[in-house]
Amino acid sequence: MADSAGLQFVSPYAFEAMQKVDVVRLAALSDPELRLLLPCLVRMALCAPADQSQSWAQDKKLILRLLSGVEAVNSIVALLSVDFHALEQDARKEQQLRHKAGGSNGESILVSQLQHGLTLEFEHSDPLRRLRLTLSELLAIMNKVVDSNGEFFLKSSELFESPVYLEEVADVLCILQAELPSLLPIIDVAEALLHVRNGDWFLCLLVANVPDSFSEVCRGLIKNGERQDEESVGGRRRTEALRQLCQMNPSQALNIRAMVVEECHLPGLGVALTLDYKPDTADEAVSPLVSYVSGLLLGTNSKVRTWFSMFIRNGQQRKRESSSVLWQMRRQLLLELVAILPRSRSTHVPNDGDMEEGGGSGYSGLREEYVVKASALLRLYCALMGIAGLRPTDEEAEQLLQLMTSRPPATPAGVRFVSLSFCKLLAFPTLVSTPEQEQLMVMWLSWMIKEEEYFESAAGVSASFGEMLLLVAMYFHSNQLSSIIELVCSTLGMKVRWVAVTNNLSANITGFLPIHCIYQLLRSRAFTKHKVSIKDWIYRQLCETTTPIHTQLIPLIDAYINSILTPASKANPEATNQPITEQEILNVFQREGSRGGRQRYSITTQLLILYYILSYEENLLASTKQLALMQRKPKSYSAALMDQIPIKYLVTQAQGLQQELGGLHSALLRLLATNYPHLCLVEDWVCEEEVTGTLPLLRRMMLPSNTCRYTQSQLHQAFQKLPSSSPRLMRILEHLTLLSPGDLIPYAEALTASMALLLEPAVPRRILQTLNKLWMGLNTVMPRRLWVMTVNALQPSAKLLRQQRYTQNDLMVDPLIVLRCDQRVYRCPPLMDIVLHMLNGYLLASKAYLHSHLKETADFDRQSQTVSNLGVPGQPDTPEVTREELKNALLSAQDSAAVQILLEVCLPTSEEQQLGANTESLLRSIRGPLPGKSKQGSLGPSARGSVEDTEPEGGLLSDLREVQCLICCLLHQMFIADPNIAKLVHFQGYPQALLPLTVAGIPSIHICLDFIPELLAQPQLEKQIFAIQLLSYLCTQYALPKSLSVARLAISVMGTLLTVLTRAKRFSFFMPILPCLVAFCQAFPPLYDDVAALLVQVGQVCASDVATKARDIDPLIARLQYLKEKPQGVVTPGGGSSKLTLPQRTAEELGGTDPDVQLCYCVEATFMDIISSTLHGL
Repeated sequence: MADSAGLQFVSPYAFEAMQKVDVVRLAALSDPELRLLLPCLVRMALCAPADQSQSWAQDKKLILRLLSGVEAVNSIVALLSVDFHALEQDARKEQQLRHKAGGSNGESILVSQLQHGLTLEFEHSDPLRRLRLTLSELLAIMNKVVDSNGEFFLKSSELFESPVYLEEVADVLCILQAELPSLLPIIDVAEALLHVRNGDWFLCLLVANVPDSFSEVCRGLIKNGERQDEESVGGRRRTEALRQLCQMNPSQALNIRAMVVEECHLPGLGVALTLDYKPDTADEAVSPLVSYVSGLLLGTNSKVRTWFSMFIRNGQQRKRESSSVLWQMRRQLLLELVAILPRSRSTHVPNDGDMEEGGGSGYSGLREEYVVKASALLRLYCALMGIAGLRPTDEEAEQLLQLMTSRPPATPAGVRFVSLSFCKLLAFPTLVSTPEQEQLMVMWLSWMIKEEEYFESAAGVSASFGEMLLLVAMYFHSNQLSSIIELVCSTLGMKVRWVAVTNNLSANITGFLPIHCIYQLLRSRAFTKHKVSIKDWIYRQLCETTTPIHTQLIPLIDAYINSILTPASKANPEATNQPITEQEILNVFQREGSRGGRQRYSITTQLLILYYILSYEENLLASTKQLALMQRKPKSYSAALMDQIPIKYLVTQAQGLQQELGGLHSALLRLLATNYPHLCLVEDWVCEEEVTGTLPLLRRMMLPSNTCRYTQSQLHQAFQKLPSSSPRLMRILEHLTLLSPGDLIPYAEALTASMALLLEPAVPRRILQTLNKLWMGLNTVMPRRLWVMTVNALQPSAKLLRQQRYTQNDLMVDPLIVLRCDQRVYRCPPLMDIVLHMLNGYLLASKAYLHSHLKETADFDRQSQTVSNLGVPGQPDTPEVTREELKNALLSAQDSAAVQILLEVCLPTSEEQQLGANTESLLRSIRGPLPGKSKQGSLGPSARGSVEDTEPEGGLLSDLREVQCLICCLLHQMFIADPNIAKLVHFQGYPQALLPLTVAGIPSIHICLDFIPELLAQPQLEKQIFAIQLLSYLCTQYALPKSLSVARLAISVMGTLLTVLTRAKRFSFFMPILPCLVAFCQAFPPLYDDVAALLVQVGQVCASDVATKARDIDPLIARLQYLKEKPQGVVTPGGGSSKLTLPQRTAEELGGTDPDVQLCYCVEATFMDIISSTLHGL
């Protein structure tokens, strides 16, 4: 801000003294410097301090002594003696008045009508009126800032512009802000000061008198600032104010610069602070400006890069101004560049004799201490020109060319500098604009080729100049300029030769490597165009990798897969690369020597090969349509190969190496979730945390190294001698639990092969639970092979069925094979848990298998059918949607069949029923009486209570109950994953005896409320009866508004069906559902009237059918009407016996009666149940 150029600002020395309250340093200040800090010092001396220590008392005396000789202190003391509470009230009233008036300045409470100008009024006023004048003016500016909606304005204010009263106005401003902080937040005051002349000076004084607010003020100004500060007057004033603040407190300049980058505002301020920054110890390698700008443009934050690039582009569109921060930055960079150039450089081209001498003045070498700085400058200019679009001036281009053609010493840094210079020449050839410069560059290239061997021997690193020139040839070749390739090779005196693989390739190896060349040539399809096999080189390079993984490996694999599947041109569809063979892939995963030997290849190689296979299969499926059009069908890798690859084990290993593997682990997880969803089960990840967590690790660490190690044969023998060998088997299994999942792999076959032996009676439960734990641990490293072995081991015995050895493919085609196990498994909870886990996995695997099979064959079948139908009129193509619908129907049939089988397993067998097993005990234990389960004729509360009190022995602690809980958990997961399964199963129906179990044990079954209306609309009475029975349990379990509305609908449907059903169907429909009405009334008492009306209507209809018979049915109808109108009359007020006694009838007596009579008595019994349950609930 040029308007405050002649004013004295607070020095860094004075600000630091204020920050630290260093009285000694304050006493050393000159009178003009001390004058700027008087408001804070006077308040400090007069106000009661929070610090009551003796040292502060001494400091306070020194401050008073320091202020005693300053005349301006008296005026500040007078300002502090004003009643600020009354002043704040008047200020708030004025703010409200201005708000009502729409921001006009017509009437003021703080200041009456001014007789003279604002400056004269300020001069002649007492302290209170001075405060009011300044406060009124400041509030007016703050209100205008709020109303401006971000548009900058410059407020002409006589009070803030008069040079005579600036110091006194600053005193008033500081006192106002200090005494009225809620009315005048310092951030809002700072924002307002940007809109007046001398605002930066006032702002510095304000912050200097409140030094703790420095960071807060700066952050507020930056947050409210413009994204591009040099585009507007407001942005430049804001930048200049912040720059002055940082000059006052230079120790915080870098923190303020970091705020600028964080908010992506005021890029000019960041550059200006870097230009102003003077480090304590100068870095000879790289200057702060180069480091800062390079970090912005070459960093990983794309938002910051775009923001600063826009600053460069916009700055070039304006005329060259010496005050522009961008031109100051460019001038400083140019000065740094010129400072490191060899002294006698020029564009003069020497003759051959000069070159041979090597000491010509035109080619004096770059000094060694400047090489790193020169490399940093080259990278920065590349970023400025390539990313930010900087257009170099003639002077900049000339000096850059001089630097690029410098001859560095033969050091690693020199090799890097030559590589950068060469790449910059490739990226920006326009730097060479004259024939002399072009000849100079050619000679420099010749020197680079000539000195490559010397650089490698002297520097001890690979110069890689040959690979860089190969890249040049490749770039020209991608533009189909083969003649230029020959010209480059002949001019540079080198031939393009085949490069070898890099041994132990990792991210630690820097520079241009053969992998860069191969990757670019793969992308340009150079190998397929010229029929050059690249498969062997890629395979050898993948086998020669280690951690940390090189960033170019994954893009190389992706480009290689694309070159296998996509031809180089449509004219030549066979121009593709060959895939890696299955035998080569198997070699990577085989162990050396015996089966337990170490791996031949590193984990990095195995993970990369796994990524290649999974990505290849995914891309093959995604390209089937294009391949079908070209009549190409690349070979897919066989299922037998995939079965031999430990996919889950490799992914588990990769999880612990995420830092070294870069993005490979996440890429593998994505491919697994798409192609192998059964390997990404949530419960597997949870179980893996339990197996590989801290506690199991501590247990394994406590395992003595000399402990007895059991062999597979010992484990097998212990299984064979059950149950007599139970203690020994338990010791072996407990020992195995201390091993890691990877160490358990050799025992997998022995564990699974003997599972059937555990189904024999008298096997301890602890052995079964330990085996379950070991199986779950093995499942984290080898799930697919483990599942196949387990399914084969749990088949029924050979006496009942001829055993068959199933394969992985068999189980994916038909997941229900898992449930064709020995029937005893259904009552062995630990083994049933394993079976359910496998069933869930194979159902997911079947979905992925059918999806890939459909996608793999659909396009080729459709293409062949289209070809076969050519010339055959009237023969339509098979619509694609039919295949998809058939696949979905098959999957739905599989899922529903699995659910139905599991529900059937939950039913107690005849032996269990004799022992007292009851599927309703779970529901009854949760919510009390079940609807409609009392016997007809004895439906009172006493009979129901006796059922509850006599829980069968072992009802809640039985194998059946545990199996039921496991099955309900799986069904809950299946219903959540696909609600359509729940709908399909309930439309199919299942035994009514299971409804208490499913409603209480499957939390997600409440979704059935969504489709029960649709189920009620089905024409089959069996489905309607099942829907009403299901609804009765749901209403009792989930007494929700939605349940109430569906129950109302069910009652309405029952009333409608009463009028249309025949006599026989009426009996078969109402007899099983009348008890459900009790549950409706118990869950929702407001339904009593509707239910009572329905029951009376049913009774009347039945009575009319038997009216001609010799039965007295009228008294029954009268009782029903009485029960509907006065249900409370059934029981005496004192709780005595009922006024209307219901005659007790046995089932045999009712069985021989007419169906309508039975229905009438059942209606009456339902009435009594409703009344009894209601009174029982009260």
